Amino acid sequence: MAVDELDTRILRLLIEQPRTSVREYARVLGIARGTLQARLDRLEREGVITGTGPVLSPAALGHPVLAFVHIEVTQGHLDEVGDALAAVPEIVEAFSITGGGDLLTRVVARDNGHLEDVIQRLIQLPGVVRTRTEMALRERVPHRLLPLVEAVGRAAGRQRG
Repeated sequence: MAVDELDTRILRLLIEQPRTSVREYARVLGIARGTLQARLDRLEREGVITGTGPVLSPAALGHPVLAFVHIEVTQGHLDEVGDALAAVPEIVEAFSITGGGDLLTRVVARDNGHLEDVIQRLIQLPGVVRTRTEMALRERVPHRLLPLVEAVGRAAGRQRG
């Protein structure tokens, strides 16, 4: 999907001021509310905007420990293990990967003992061969997309110009 300069400005506002009204976004951007709404609808339809909910902190929810668990799966059981992972509330993300393992999960826990309990639960899932865990010490770059949005917008502007 092509993201132009106006789309980039819209996405920047959504990221920086997520609780602002559509009317206020249109005013700030200097465009008609209908134009803004049409752009937002297109960005959602084309999968650029995938959600509008709040971003929650696992640490503030009592789960300050973050680990990345690599899971090796018996051949042919990737889907079943993936489905089983969805039933573990401490797994906040899971991806099929290449390299050292078949799945990479992002796991949160109350403390190290709780993390061990979660890992033991994972090891017992049918189809799981082994796990390898890496503990996060400190977040160095928080999840962000604005720099990417701006780079895509700049590239689109250069292509047109």
